[in-house]
Amino acid sequence: MAGVNKVILIGRLGADPEMRYTADGTAVCKFSLATSRKYTGRDGQKQEKTEWHRIVVWRKLAEICGQYLAKGKQVMIEGRIEYGSYEKEGVKHYTTDIVAENMQMLGGPGQENRAQEPEPPFGPPPGGVPEDDIPF
Repeated sequence: MAGVNKVILIGRLGADPEMRYTADGTAVCKFSLATSRKYTGRDGQKQEKTEWHRIVVWRKLAEICGQYLAKGKQVMIEGRIEYGSYEKEGVKHYTTDIVAENMQMLGGPGQENRAQEPEPPFGPPPGGVPEDDIPF
């Protein structure tokens, strides 16, 4: 039986997207997305917690995100969680990214556009992309 790795997030961009191209010309777009949840703490006080997610988008969908998204824009992202690691100056760093497969802009008239990456594949190009090529 195959597993399922599916994430749906609705939030706002924390900064303008970073648009890059790999050495072979593949588009990749990265941005941070904030999601918040409200809850009642043990003391009965209302609380709010914000989580920041690293979003990675590839190919045509990356170009759409790079062109139309900006800091503060509200979007819905559908994708999958991808864990990775890299070494920098002798220290191993671990990453958790959301690889976006669908994106929908939210928040106003004329902004309800939907974009979807064609299938397959959704991940990085064959052979991967060195971390140095895609700073975040």
